[in-house]
Amino acid sequence: MPNHQLSLATLAQPRSLMLLCLGFASGLPLALTSGTLQAWMTVADVDLKTIGFFSLVGQAYVFKFLWSPLMDRYQPPLLGRRRGWLVITQLLLMAGLIAMGTRDPSRDLMLMALLAVWVAFCSASQDIVFDAYKTDLLAPQDRGTGAAVSVLGYRVGMLVSGGLALWLADRLLGWQATYWLMAGLMLIGVIVALLAPEPDDAVPAPPTLEQAVVAPLKDFFGRNNAWLILMLIVFYKLGDAFAGSLSTTFLIRGVGFAAGEVGVVNKTLGLLATVVGTLAGGLLMQRLSLFRALMLFGLLQAVSNAGYWLLAVTDRHILTMGAAIFVENLCGGMGTAAFVALLMTLCNKSFSATQFALLSALSAVGRVYVGPIAGWFVELHGWAWFYVFSIIAAFPGLLLLLLCRETLRFTQETDSFLRRDGFIGPYRWALRLLMLGAALLVISLLLLALQALGWLASGSITGFLWESGAMLLALGILSGCWCDFISMRRAKNAV
Repeated sequence: MPNHQLSLATLAQPRSLMLLCLGFASGLPLALTSGTLQAWMTVADVDLKTIGFFSLVGQAYVFKFLWSPLMDRYQPPLLGRRRGWLVITQLLLMAGLIAMGTRDPSRDLMLMALLAVWVAFCSASQDIVFDAYKTDLLAPQDRGTGAAVSVLGYRVGMLVSGGLALWLADRLLGWQATYWLMAGLMLIGVIVALLAPEPDDAVPAPPTLEQAVVAPLKDFFGRNNAWLILMLIVFYKLGDAFAGSLSTTFLIRGVGFAAGEVGVVNKTLGLLATVVGTLAGGLLMQRLSLFRALMLFGLLQAVSNAGYWLLAVTDRHILTMGAAIFVENLCGGMGTAAFVALLMTLCNKSFSATQFALLSALSAVGRVYVGPIAGWFVELHGWAWFYVFSIIAAFPGLLLLLLCRETLRFTQETDSFLRRDGFIGPYRWALRLLMLGAALLVISLLLLALQALGWLASGSITGFLWESGAMLLALGILSGCWCDFISMRRAKNAV
């Protein structure tokens, strides 16, 4: 297997530049419905609980696996199955961002929420296609390099729509014009998608929609330790999700920095740290096994949250903020590169779009759902204890990584998956509970949207469906994990 060195020369290659630009377009919208929108609402004096609950507009990143089979099954009339959907989602994103720039959160809070949901939906759809595109395009030996390059572009996009956007909104353009500028930057992705090649060896579209939906799930949940791996994906970056969920509000309202100060530090030190961290992560991944890279980078991610704790317990100083942001972006870049390589490794190329969408949607659970918990936690315990808790929250994911060590080693070495043959009945019931819980959650979200639009009267049924769905979902996951754990114990005893 060739050893592809990640270097500046590698980044200059046409394929790497293409992945870099598409990664940039993929990362650009995320902050515009989270951190940057959070800052805009903070400056507009929206209360903290509302800001925390606004993180729920990112539901699309969690449930994107529900419509990913449609994008795998159907092909647009132009440009091919992957590039066609890329261009469509990018143009819809531009329209949504322009519309957000015409609103003011202090006066149009509900309409701003609906537009943010639309942008998040289009952004999640773009992620589905881009993830499938690079999975189809890259050979197994190129995944580490490809993951690092695309993550670099993704994080640069996040910094542009985060740190740079804050500085521009505070010092030059104002919030509305800044959103219009971000919409214009999406043209980078459109142009590159038009010029990029369609993967020559892409797996043909599934012949039926039923096969596009059922076969990927059947393949994944038939693997050894599938449920523990799902929990690993949810928990691996949970500490990072807690630390970043209210970081902009913390720096502006909790510490007292101006929005422009936060933006300029993010733009300079944050960008530099992202480049260094991603390149270092790519180089180390060529010398470490996937398990060792995930463990090392996971520990660094946990430790990096201590910088924000230090800001909370010491006097305000721009150098302390710069150090905290630098370390967080450095470790975050390394961890995300390894995590994307993990997701690519876990995907069967026969179902790359749907399986990658399912796995990456699960990875977004922490980022989306910690917002309300974070706002509540800060109001009760303060910022310092909140960041201590964010460090602790990183360790369950590392424990799950230890449990999945042998499974990951086998998959990385053989590029295939261990199949299970025991507990068929309990596993089947665990999967049924999972699917039923997910269905109830989706129904409750649709009812909630109808209530917000005034098309349906508020009632207790929505809350009942949400609570029931969450309980069934949790019960299904815990049942599957318990079966995996017992299976591992029996296998060890048999040896």
